[in-house]
Amino acid sequence: MRHWHLMVSTLLATALATPALADTASTAREGATKPAAAPDKPAVPAGKTFSTGVAKGRDLLDSAISASTLDETDLPKLGTSSVVGIIGNLPGIRAETNGIDGLSGLTVRGLPLSDDGSKFMQIQEDGLPVLEFGDIKLAGPDLFVRADIGLSQVQAIRGGSASTFASNSPGGVINLISKTGETAGGAVQFGAGLGYDMKRADFDYGAPIGGGWRFHIGGFYREGEGPRAIGYTGFRGGQVKLNVTRQFANGYIRLYAKYLDDKQPAYSTYPIVVSGTNESPTYTNIPGVDILKDAKESQFAGAYLGVDKNNQPTTFDQRGGARGEVRSIGAEAQFEFGGWTITDKFRFSSINGEFNLGNPLITAPAGSLAMMFAGPGAVLSYAGGPNAGQVITNPATLGGTGLLSMHNAVRFDYDNLDNVTNDLRTSKVWTVGSGKLTSSAGLYLSSQNISSYISIATVLQSIAGDGAGTPINLATASGFPLTQDGVLAYGFPAAIYPTSTFHRRVDAKYRVLAPYASLNYQLGKLAIGGSVRFDSGKVRGVAYGTELGGRGTGTAPIDLNGNGTISLPESQVAILPLSQPGKVDYDYHYTSYSVGANYRIAEPLSVFARYSKGARASAERILFTPAVNYATGQLNDPAIAVSPVKQAEAGLKLRKGGVTVFVTGFWASTKEKSLQIANDATGRPRAITVDRTYSAKGIELESDFRRGPFSLALGATYAKAKIDSDSTDATLVGNRPRHQPSLFFNARPQFEQGIVTIGTNINGTTSSYAQDSNILKQPGYVVVSPFLFVRPLPRVELGVNAFNVFNRLALVSVAAAAIPAGGLVNAQAMNGRTVTGTLRYSF
Repeated sequence: MRHWHLMVSTLLATALATPALADTASTAREGATKPAAAPDKPAVPAGKTFSTGVAKGRDLLDSAISASTLDETDLPKLGTSSVVGIIGNLPGIRAETNGIDGLSGLTVRGLPLSDDGSKFMQIQEDGLPVLEFGDIKLAGPDLFVRADIGLSQVQAIRGGSASTFASNSPGGVINLISKTGETAGGAVQFGAGLGYDMKRADFDYGAPIGGGWRFHIGGFYREGEGPRAIGYTGFRGGQVKLNVTRQFANGYIRLYAKYLDDKQPAYSTYPIVVSGTNESPTYTNIPGVDILKDAKESQFAGAYLGVDKNNQPTTFDQRGGARGEVRSIGAEAQFEFGGWTITDKFRFSSINGEFNLGNPLITAPAGSLAMMFAGPGAVLSYAGGPNAGQVITNPATLGGTGLLSMHNAVRFDYDNLDNVTNDLRTSKVWTVGSGKLTSSAGLYLSSQNISSYISIATVLQSIAGDGAGTPINLATASGFPLTQDGVLAYGFPAAIYPTSTFHRRVDAKYRVLAPYASLNYQLGKLAIGGSVRFDSGKVRGVAYGTELGGRGTGTAPIDLNGNGTISLPESQVAILPLSQPGKVDYDYHYTSYSVGANYRIAEPLSVFARYSKGARASAERILFTPAVNYATGQLNDPAIAVSPVKQAEAGLKLRKGGVTVFVTGFWASTKEKSLQIANDATGRPRAITVDRTYSAKGIELESDFRRGPFSLALGATYAKAKIDSDSTDATLVGNRPRHQPSLFFNARPQFEQGIVTIGTNINGTTSSYAQDSNILKQPGYVVVSPFLFVRPLPRVELGVNAFNVFNRLALVSVAAAAIPAGGLVNAQAMNGRTVTGTLRYSF
């Protein structure tokens, strides 16, 4: 840690020691640094260069791609600081988030969303991936990147050349671009929850400091219980980012560093009542709790015993939530020599973290669930909280709901997700005949570690509001204890999952080598181009788990609490077969290409068409499945290593006066072989093997209208997605993939006059299906989030955002395939009404 502080201090001291002179140069990738709060902040220039996932930055009307940008002036109006919540305001991108960073899902243009993460899209920070793979289990890239007022832009490319200018990103690339200090200025901002406990402070400052030098530093810190009642400080942490740039006559060199350590509650699924029919269900709160304001997390249900990755007794704490810790250093350089432009980007990130998740298996009346496991006369008692040790004489009133939950306390430890990436690119513009030929070539290298440990305990806990859920002990009528401190099993209970212990450990390294090249020829109004990329990957490592086969029962008696007695749960503690690792040792290769044409009909109007074929390599999710021969480490079916994606798109782009309209029609197809966690009709999770092809076709709209003080940003995507084939379950053919609505949209009307800006951010979606079986519907929703900013004094801005002001029930996912007999399902919902106030001073 000392060497990290020394490095940051040295970089900052170097920047500040340089005499102050005006800096006159800037580059295409760099965003403006003028504070968003300033009343004279200009609108984003209509022809602003787009530089993500393309060979060379250029005006979007001259590019055969579908792309979008959220500027620093847009970000404060979205009502969320969640990275995936922000991304969900971009057309074509389907975002599933409950308002935190980590347990989220991203997909694009109807491509399937098999689980959490972003399998087909890559999240980048300043042009390099946060993680090489977007769907590492419960370690999505958004767990390790944050948005604050030091963020200049969010750029997103959908399909197109994303396949060839980044690895593992056939669906698209989302790039979070930092400010870099071209203009002197900064801001401090203080925010607080109005009606809930959250305090947050942001800061940023950047400036030229003479001799061609400039710098920018920014970050945030937050702390509080958060928008849901959990009874303890669920949010705590922040980040600091610094970059220093030296500009030369023919280019620049930039050094940057980042430190992130931030913790959030997980906000997993929560029980809710469902009635009506599968096709037209009605979802209502359980009396006594509110799915919009309550959560599984509780001040009384935290620590529990278990074993670590070396099978040694340890203690886990569910209140640790979702925590990401990142230490990054990087360098970027761009120079021009004799007409050649050479760019290199390098970053090393030391990444670790943890994810603590309460995943409900069964929620039922307390008496019924007790009888299921302990028989008639079962005795329940409090295992924690203010009534610890007391017998529960009336289970029907437990927690104010009478409900008891059997859930998995899941602990993911990420010991090492270190990522090293380098992207070297060269390009030149040639005069060929009457036109211009732009050639580019590059070499991409990356190394991604995945060292993780997964532990599960099965816990009994009451369902109660206001963070008062309590661990519950269970005994037979004769007094024989079946639990220990609320834990029913240190693993899965044998009565429910007799063959699965689900303790897993992975230690693997994924290396990627990818040369790529592109040509683009522009002749008058016509531009034609193509690009190609050759990805080669090497995967080396080991995996531990009884699921690999022939490695014992996976359990052992362990005196976890050290009291000299082995309780029933301690008699079968799930352990790892450390002396029998499974080998992981395979290579993969795939080729991506993209060809397109753009025709600039007139200054305000262009049309384009493009066809692309890309792919996405599988990461650790194919481990612990029959896909791997664990004696040799080779794949039994090499095809499972890669999920190919084909896409075609054609569109029209209009930009004239105060009107911008981009319309794109698209078709996408993918073949996927993987493991998916699905839910049956009772809501019980189960792992299923997926061997399918999917397709989707549709149209997306992005538009912006401005007249005087009024403006309207509008985006919408219509997608008709389906399962084209399924080798394991033919009944699913023709069905719509789960969680895929036909239409989703966003709109942001705004009025700005003098010292006042007022408007609202609207996000909506039509209904979808909870599972691929297409039985139970998830209802659509419209979430309205108004905002108001007032600037009573120069450089001072007061703001209020009200996310989901009408407190609409917006379900992200429903963990059931059909309405169960008991009428209870577990669901994940967006936050309810959450009002936040901010005070910002710009300088």
